[in-house]
Amino acid sequence: MSIQVYSDIVAGPLAEYLALSAQIGGDVAEQSGFVKDAFQAQLQFLGVAGSRPKPTNQNEIVTLLQPTSKLIMTIQEHREKKRPSPQFNHLSTISESISALGWVTVSPTPSPFVKEMKDAGMFYGNRVLKDFKDRDRRHVDWVNAWIQTLVELQDFVKKHHTTGLEWQPMRAGGAPPPPPAAMPPPPPVLPEGDLSNLALDPSKDRSALFAEINQGQNITRNLKKVTSDMQTHKNPNLRTGPAPFKTAEGPKGTGGGAVAPAADKPPSFTRDGKKWLIEYQKGNKNLVVEGAEMNNVVYMFKCVDSTLIVKGKINSIVMDSCKKSAVVFDSLVSSVEFVNCQSVQMQVTGVVPTITIDKTDGCQMYLNDQSLNVSIVSSKSSEMNVLIPTANGDYTEHAIPEQYKTTVSKSGLTTTVVESLG
Repeated sequence: MSIQVYSDIVAGPLAEYLALSAQIGGDVAEQSGFVKDAFQAQLQFLGVAGSRPKPTNQNEIVTLLQPTSKLIMTIQEHREKKRPSPQFNHLSTISESISALGWVTVSPTPSPFVKEMKDAGMFYGNRVLKDFKDRDRRHVDWVNAWIQTLVELQDFVKKHHTTGLEWQPMRAGGAPPPPPAAMPPPPPVLPEGDLSNLALDPSKDRSALFAEINQGQNITRNLKKVTSDMQTHKNPNLRTGPAPFKTAEGPKGTGGGAVAPAADKPPSFTRDGKKWLIEYQKGNKNLVVEGAEMNNVVYMFKCVDSTLIVKGKINSIVMDSCKKSAVVFDSLVSSVEFVNCQSVQMQVTGVVPTITIDKTDGCQMYLNDQSLNVSIVSSKSSEMNVLIPTANGDYTEHAIPEQYKTTVSKSGLTTTVVESLG
């Protein structure tokens, strides 16, 4: 019965999501192929779980889950490889929530886990809705189809696997032995007839080859002689290479080529459902988010010389294109992310699982004793420092490596950190 319900999810909202992904095309369509395979892999796993008792060997369970796990990792890696993509918000919507398929490893309450992953993906899903609600309805329907898929997955888990994945109970007579393996196919039959013409005659070509080698000095007699007019040291004209390629210059502007700066947008501090938007703030040191819930996200965009304080535990924080700004927060469910920033700071007073830094120059991260297990993921960034508290109340500064050495061998590549001598 539960397998049929899961199949209905695949044939219903998931199929709609796949169809819309194909219409949108590009990286979204490519990623949707991995999503389809991940759901099919989990459907097969549920079929196995419903037909046999739970394995007593944990390694066997890991092996059974491996196809789904690999596809989840593929989806997340695909998003990281496509960060410059104009469809990055689409890819992140799926990447941040595809871990919902990991409910099979959660007990005793897997259903809330699915909801938590769905809420994490909605941070980027809201961006897609905001960008396309007045431009292309297909993208709005795409987000809704994916969210509906996770909603029905959550209901499925709540009804059929309330306290964890249900395996087939052990029967009194024990599990039946597996069927015998099929007989291997017979070896290929050689063609009938005389096979003597297939034998190689080693004397035919080898004799000619050794005859050429044994010529001695006569072996060079057929080489073309280089005359003086062919030698570059005697003929300077041969040293002149082609002229370097020059790009065509664009038309010069009538106003001296200066580009007018973009007009400053007014600062804003708004709340849109579960999302807090703090944008275009300048010199504001008193920004405070209060009364936020655990599934809320904070998005700070193009703020300069400003400080934001987030009170309470929320889902995540993103600081995008900010300069000389800081964020102080209590605890996060997911992560804090810095993108395209310059000279920014963060301080956590509670727990933060992940810090992500991308295309950022200058990032100071002040941790506390509760957040020392944080994972920091950085790419295309510089001047990143982690400050860890000491017993006397001061901080010890540790720089995140920026320079690496990669050595090549037959077995592959080995990359190590290059320590700075300064």
